[in-house]
Amino acid sequence: MELKGIHHVSAMTANAQNNYDFYSKVLGLRLIKKTVNQDDTSVYHLFYGDEKGNPGTELTFFEIPMAGRNHDGNNSISAISLRVPNDEALVYWTKRFEELNVPHETITEKAGRKVLPFRDPEGQRLILVSDENDSGVESGKPWDRGPVPLQYAITGLGPVHLTVPDRRLTEEVLTRVMGYRMKGQYASSAAGQPDVHVYETGKGGSGSEVHIEERNDLPRERLGRGGVHHVAFRVENEEEMRQWINKVQLERIPNSGFVDRFYFRSLYFREPNGILFELATDGPGFDTDEEFQHLGESLALPPFLEPQRSEIEAKLKPLDTKL
Repeated sequence: MELKGIHHVSAMTANAQNNYDFYSKVLGLRLIKKTVNQDDTSVYHLFYGDEKGNPGTELTFFEIPMAGRNHDGNNSISAISLRVPNDEALVYWTKRFEELNVPHETITEKAGRKVLPFRDPEGQRLILVSDENDSGVESGKPWDRGPVPLQYAITGLGPVHLTVPDRRLTEEVLTRVMGYRMKGQYASSAAGQPDVHVYETGKGGSGSEVHIEERNDLPRERLGRGGVHHVAFRVENEEEMRQWINKVQLERIPNSGFVDRFYFRSLYFREPNGILFELATDGPGFDTDEEFQHLGESLALPPFLEPQRSEIEAKLKPLDTKL
Protein backbone atom coordinates (compact mmCIF):
# COMPACT_ATOMS: atom_id res chain seq x y z
CA MET A 1 0.00 0.00 0.00
CA GLU A 2 1.85 3.07 -1.29
CA LEU A 3 0.74 6.52 -2.38
CA LYS A 4 1.66 7.14 -6.03
CA GLY A 5 2.25 10.89 -5.90
CA ILE A 6 0.23 14.09 -6.15
CA HIS A 7 -3.32 13.54 -7.45
CA HIS A 8 -4.65 17.10 -7.65
CA VAL A 9 -4.54 20.49 -5.98
CA SER A 10 -7.66 22.55 -5.33
CA ALA A 11 -7.51 26.33 -5.07
CA MET A 12 -9.85 29.32 -4.74
CA THR A 13 -11.08 31.85 -7.28
CA ALA A 14 -13.63 34.65 -7.07
CA ASN A 15 -14.40 34.67 -10.79
CA ALA A 16 -14.82 31.48 -12.82
CA GLN A 17 -14.75 33.26 -16.20
CA ASN A 18 -11.51 35.11 -15.51
CA ASN A 19 -10.07 31.92 -14.06
CA TYR A 20 -10.89 29.99 -17.23
CA ASP A 21 -9.45 32.74 -19.42
CA PHE A 22 -6.10 32.53 -17.61
CA TYR A 23 -5.69 28.81 -17.06
CA SER A 24 -6.92 27.74 -20.49
CA LYS A 25 -6.05 30.67 -22.76
CA VAL A 26 -2.77 31.72 -21.12
CA LEU A 27 -1.45 28.52 -19.51
CA GLY A 28 -2.97 26.21 -22.12
CA LEU A 29 -4.53 23.72 -19.71
CA ARG A 30 -7.61 21.84 -20.86
CA LEU A 31 -10.85 22.42 -18.97
CA ILE A 32 -11.69 18.77 -18.38
CA LYS A 33 -14.73 19.18 -16.17
CA LYS A 34 -17.15 22.04 -15.66
CA THR A 35 -19.18 21.07 -12.64
CA VAL A 36 -20.29 22.50 -9.29
CA ASN A 37 -18.99 22.41 -5.77
CA GLN A 38 -20.72 19.32 -4.39
CA ASP A 39 -20.94 20.99 -0.98
CA ASP A 40 -22.37 24.24 -2.42
CA THR A 41 -24.02 23.69 -5.79
CA SER A 42 -24.61 27.40 -6.41
CA VAL A 43 -20.98 27.87 -7.54
CA TYR A 44 -18.68 26.29 -10.09
CA HIS A 45 -15.94 23.77 -9.49
CA LEU A 46 -13.59 23.83 -12.48
CA PHE A 47 -11.06 21.08 -13.24
CA TYR A 48 -8.07 21.65 -15.53
CA GLY A 49 -5.49 19.11 -16.60
CA ASP A 50 -3.79 17.34 -19.46
CA GLU A 51 -5.70 15.95 -22.46
CA LYS A 52 -8.04 13.82 -20.29
CA GLY A 53 -7.33 14.95 -16.75
CA ASN A 54 -5.05 12.08 -15.80
CA PRO A 55 -4.28 11.80 -12.08
CA GLY A 56 -1.30 13.98 -11.27
CA THR A 57 -2.28 16.68 -13.80
CA GLU A 58 -5.43 18.10 -12.21
CA LEU A 59 -5.58 21.68 -10.94
CA THR A 60 -9.06 22.56 -9.69
CA PHE A 61 -10.76 25.75 -8.54
CA PHE A 62 -13.72 26.41 -6.28
CA GLU A 63 -15.49 29.61 -7.26
CA ILE A 64 -16.37 31.76 -4.23
CA PRO A 65 -17.68 35.00 -5.79
CA MET A 66 -17.47 37.12 -2.62
CA ALA A 67 -14.12 35.76 -1.43
CA GLY A 68 -11.65 38.33 -0.15
CA ARG A 69 -8.05 38.13 -1.28
CA ASN A 70 -5.81 35.48 0.21
CA HIS A 71 -3.55 36.70 3.03
CA ASP A 72 -0.40 34.65 2.54
CA GLY A 73 1.16 33.16 5.63
CA ASN A 74 1.88 30.10 7.71
CA ASN A 75 -0.05 26.82 8.01
CA SER A 76 -0.61 26.87 4.27
CA ILE A 77 -0.09 25.33 0.87
CA SER A 78 2.11 28.18 -0.21
CA ALA A 79 2.85 27.34 -3.85
CA ILE A 80 1.72 25.02 -6.64
CA SER A 81 4.20 23.70 -9.20
CA LEU A 82 3.41 22.86 -12.83
CA ARG A 83 5.71 20.63 -14.85
CA VAL A 84 7.10 21.52 -18.28
CA PRO A 85 9.27 19.25 -20.46
CA ASN A 86 12.68 20.93 -20.21
CA ASP A 87 14.72 24.05 -19.54
CA GLU A 88 14.02 25.39 -23.02
CA ALA A 89 10.33 25.47 -22.18
CA LEU A 90 11.02 27.91 -19.33
CA VAL A 91 12.60 30.30 -21.83
CA TYR A 92 9.46 30.06 -23.97
CA TRP A 93 7.25 30.74 -20.94
CA THR A 94 9.31 33.72 -19.88
CA LYS A 95 8.68 35.33 -23.28
CA ARG A 96 5.00 34.38 -23.19
CA PHE A 97 4.55 35.88 -19.74
CA GLU A 98 6.23 39.10 -20.84
CA GLU A 99 4.01 39.35 -23.92
CA LEU A 100 0.84 38.70 -21.88
CA ASN A 101 1.85 40.83 -18.86
CA VAL A 102 1.88 37.92 -16.41
CA PRO A 103 3.82 38.79 -13.23
CA HIS A 104 6.85 36.51 -13.03
CA GLU A 105 10.33 36.19 -11.61
CA THR A 106 13.50 35.07 -13.39
CA ILE A 107 14.50 31.47 -14.07
CA THR A 108 16.39 30.08 -11.09
CA GLU A 109 17.27 26.67 -9.66
CA LYS A 110 15.54 24.95 -6.78
CA ALA A 111 16.13 21.39 -5.53
CA GLY A 112 18.29 20.65 -8.57
CA ARG A 113 15.72 21.81 -11.15
CA LYS A 114 15.25 25.00 -13.15
CA VAL A 115 12.11 26.86 -12.08
CA LEU A 116 10.12 29.94 -13.09
CA PRO A 117 7.90 31.42 -10.34
CA PHE A 118 4.87 33.50 -11.41
CA ARG A 119 1.40 34.56 -10.25
CA ASP A 120 -2.06 34.40 -11.71
CA PRO A 121 -4.34 37.51 -11.80
CA GLU A 122 -5.63 36.78 -8.28
CA GLY A 123 -2.16 36.38 -6.82
CA GLN A 124 -2.04 32.59 -6.82
CA ARG A 125 1.59 31.51 -6.27
CA LEU A 126 2.68 29.20 -9.07
CA ILE A 127 5.99 27.72 -10.20
CA LEU A 128 6.85 26.21 -13.56
CA VAL A 129 9.37 23.42 -12.97
CA SER A 130 11.55 21.82 -15.66
CA ASP A 131 11.60 18.04 -16.13
CA GLU A 132 14.99 18.32 -17.88
CA ASN A 133 16.79 16.12 -15.35
CA ASP A 134 13.79 14.54 -13.67
CA SER A 135 12.68 10.93 -13.51
CA GLY A 136 10.04 9.17 -11.47
CA VAL A 137 6.28 9.70 -11.65
CA GLU A 138 5.28 10.01 -15.30
CA SER A 139 3.98 13.33 -16.58
CA GLY A 140 0.72 13.72 -18.48
CA LYS A 141 0.08 14.36 -22.16
CA PRO A 142 -0.89 17.95 -23.10
CA TRP A 143 -4.05 18.63 -25.06
CA ASP A 144 -3.21 19.16 -28.72
CA ARG A 145 -5.92 21.80 -29.25
CA GLY A 146 -4.57 24.31 -26.75
CA PRO A 147 -2.84 27.64 -27.52
CA VAL A 148 0.63 26.52 -26.37
CA PRO A 149 3.01 24.54 -28.64
CA LEU A 150 3.10 20.92 -27.44
CA GLN A 151 6.89 20.91 -26.99
CA TYR A 152 6.54 23.63 -24.32
CA ALA A 153 3.15 22.77 -22.83
CA ILE A 154 2.43 22.06 -19.16
CA THR A 155 2.36 18.31 -18.51
CA GLY A 156 1.13 18.01 -14.93
CA LEU A 157 1.64 18.91 -11.30
CA GLY A 158 5.06 19.23 -9.74
CA PRO A 159 6.09 19.64 -6.09
CA VAL A 160 3.58 21.07 -3.65
CA HIS A 161 5.05 23.60 -1.20
CA LEU A 162 3.86 23.73 2.41
CA THR A 163 4.75 26.48 4.88
CA VAL A 164 4.32 25.51 8.53
CA PRO A 165 5.46 26.66 11.99
CA ASP A 166 6.66 23.17 13.01
CA ARG A 167 8.03 20.97 10.22
CA ARG A 168 8.39 17.91 12.43
CA LEU A 169 4.63 17.64 13.00
CA THR A 170 3.85 17.51 9.29
CA GLU A 171 6.85 15.26 8.63
CA GLU A 172 5.52 12.75 11.18
CA VAL A 173 2.26 12.33 9.27
CA LEU A 174 3.93 12.32 5.86
CA THR A 175 6.54 9.71 6.71
CA ARG A 176 5.08 7.48 9.43
CA VAL A 177 1.43 7.50 8.35
CA MET A 178 1.52 8.24 4.62
CA GLY A 179 4.75 6.46 3.75
CA TYR A 180 6.65 9.43 2.32
CA ARG A 181 10.44 9.35 2.55
CA MET A 182 12.96 12.13 3.09
CA LYS A 183 14.80 13.00 -0.14
CA GLY A 184 16.91 16.04 0.68
CA GLN A 185 16.84 19.73 1.42
CA TYR A 186 17.76 23.12 -0.02
CA ALA A 187 18.19 26.67 1.20
CA SER A 188 15.11 28.75 1.93
CA SER A 189 14.62 31.88 -0.16
CA ALA A 190 13.98 33.76 3.10
CA ALA A 191 17.22 34.88 4.73
CA GLY A 192 18.01 33.30 8.08
CA GLN A 193 15.31 30.61 7.82
CA PRO A 194 15.82 26.82 8.05
CA ASP A 195 16.34 24.75 4.91
CA VAL A 196 13.31 23.54 2.94
CA HIS A 197 12.94 19.76 3.31
CA VAL A 198 11.92 17.56 0.37
CA TYR A 199 9.87 14.36 0.65
CA GLU A 200 8.82 11.89 -2.05
CA THR A 201 6.73 8.76 -2.49
CA GLY A 202 6.13 6.03 -5.06
CA LYS A 203 8.44 6.33 -8.06
CA GLY A 204 9.64 9.67 -6.73
CA GLY A 205 10.46 12.69 -8.82
CA SER A 206 8.72 15.99 -9.36
CA GLY A 207 5.20 14.54 -9.58
CA SER A 208 5.41 13.02 -6.11
CA GLU A 209 7.19 15.62 -4.02
CA VAL A 210 6.13 17.68 -1.03
CA HIS A 211 8.45 20.54 0.01
CA ILE A 212 8.12 21.77 3.59
CA GLU A 213 9.39 25.14 4.73
CA GLU A 214 9.41 25.91 8.45
CA ARG A 215 8.69 29.55 9.28
CA ASN A 216 8.11 31.10 12.68
CA ASP A 217 8.10 34.69 11.45
CA LEU A 218 4.78 34.62 9.62
CA PRO A 219 1.14 35.05 10.68
CA ARG A 220 -1.32 32.27 9.95
CA GLU A 221 -2.68 32.36 6.41
CA ARG A 222 -6.21 33.73 5.89
CA LEU A 223 -7.58 31.73 2.98
CA GLY A 224 -9.27 33.60 0.13
CA ARG A 225 -9.13 34.05 -3.62
CA GLY A 226 -5.63 33.24 -4.82
CA GLY A 227 -5.11 30.69 -2.03
CA VAL A 228 -5.00 26.89 -2.02
CA HIS A 229 -7.71 24.86 -0.30
CA HIS A 230 -6.15 21.37 -0.22
CA VAL A 231 -3.77 18.90 -1.82
CA ALA A 232 -4.73 15.34 -2.80
CA PHE A 233 -2.51 12.28 -3.05
CA ARG A 234 -2.93 9.34 -5.45
CA VAL A 235 -4.36 6.01 -4.32
CA GLU A 236 -4.45 3.12 -6.81
CA ASN A 237 -8.11 2.08 -6.42
CA GLU A 238 -11.11 1.90 -4.12
CA GLU A 239 -9.97 -1.31 -2.44
CA GLU A 240 -6.72 0.35 -1.41
CA MET A 241 -8.65 3.45 -0.32
CA ARG A 242 -10.56 1.33 2.18
CA GLN A 243 -7.22 0.20 3.61
CA TRP A 244 -6.05 3.80 3.92
CA ILE A 245 -9.27 4.72 5.73
CA ASN A 246 -8.65 1.94 8.23
CA LYS A 247 -5.06 3.09 8.74
CA VAL A 248 -6.00 6.73 9.31
CA GLN A 249 -8.72 5.71 11.75
CA LEU A 250 -6.33 3.45 13.65
CA GLU A 251 -4.04 6.48 14.00
CA ARG A 252 -7.00 8.29 15.58
CA ILE A 253 -6.74 11.12 13.05
CA PRO A 254 -10.10 12.89 12.65
CA ASN A 255 -11.25 12.31 9.08
CA SER A 256 -14.16 12.44 6.66
CA GLY A 257 -14.47 8.70 6.11
CA PHE A 258 -15.21 7.44 2.60
CA VAL A 259 -16.47 10.16 0.23
CA ASP A 260 -17.75 9.40 -3.28
CA ARG A 261 -16.86 12.27 -5.63
CA PHE A 262 -18.06 10.20 -8.62
CA TYR A 263 -14.93 10.93 -10.69
CA PHE A 264 -12.80 9.54 -7.83
CA ARG A 265 -13.24 8.31 -4.25
CA SER A 266 -11.79 10.36 -1.42
CA LEU A 267 -10.72 10.60 2.20
CA TYR A 268 -10.05 13.96 3.89
CA PHE A 269 -8.10 14.81 7.04
CA ARG A 270 -5.94 17.63 8.43
CA GLU A 271 -2.30 17.18 9.32
CA PRO A 272 -1.17 18.67 12.68
CA ASN A 273 -0.32 22.11 11.23
CA GLY A 274 -3.89 22.41 9.97
CA ILE A 275 -3.39 21.81 6.22
CA LEU A 276 -6.16 19.80 4.55
CA PHE A 277 -4.98 16.57 2.91
CA GLU A 278 -7.06 14.37 0.65
CA LEU A 279 -6.40 10.85 -0.58
CA ALA A 280 -8.06 10.24 -3.97
CA THR A 281 -8.32 7.19 -6.22
CA ASP A 282 -6.96 7.24 -9.76
CA GLY A 283 -10.37 6.34 -11.18
CA PRO A 284 -13.05 6.12 -12.43
CA GLY A 285 -11.91 9.30 -14.25
CA PHE A 286 -13.37 12.34 -15.98
CA ASP A 287 -14.49 10.57 -19.14
CA THR A 288 -16.99 8.55 -17.08
CA ASP A 289 -19.90 10.82 -18.05
CA GLU A 290 -18.51 12.73 -21.07
CA GLU A 291 -16.78 11.68 -24.26
CA PHE A 292 -13.06 12.44 -24.44
CA GLN A 293 -13.56 14.87 -27.35
CA HIS A 294 -16.12 16.93 -25.41
CA LEU A 295 -14.74 17.05 -21.88
CA GLY A 296 -15.60 20.30 -20.11
CA GLU A 297 -17.89 21.67 -22.81
CA SER A 298 -21.13 21.46 -20.83
CA LEU A 299 -22.15 21.40 -17.19
CA ALA A 300 -21.48 17.92 -15.82
CA LEU A 301 -23.27 16.74 -12.69
CA PRO A 302 -22.78 13.46 -10.82
CA PRO A 303 -25.88 11.21 -10.77
CA PHE A 304 -26.85 12.25 -7.24
CA LEU A 305 -27.12 15.90 -8.37
CA GLU A 306 -28.72 15.29 -11.77
CA PRO A 307 -32.32 15.55 -10.44
CA GLN A 308 -31.48 19.13 -9.36
CA ARG A 309 -30.02 20.18 -12.72
CA SER A 310 -32.60 22.82 -13.63
CA GLU A 311 -32.36 24.66 -10.30
CA ILE A 312 -28.56 24.36 -10.24
CA GLU A 313 -28.22 25.78 -13.76
CA ALA A 314 -30.56 28.64 -12.88
CA LYS A 315 -28.15 29.85 -10.17
CA LEU A 316 -24.97 29.72 -12.27
CA LYS A 317 -23.66 32.49 -14.49
CA PRO A 318 -23.01 31.32 -18.07
CA LEU A 319 -19.35 30.44 -18.66
CA ASP A 320 -17.82 31.10 -22.08
CA THR A 321 -15.31 28.29 -22.65
CA LYS A 322 -14.45 28.96 -26.28
CA LEU A 323 -10.72 29.25 -26.94
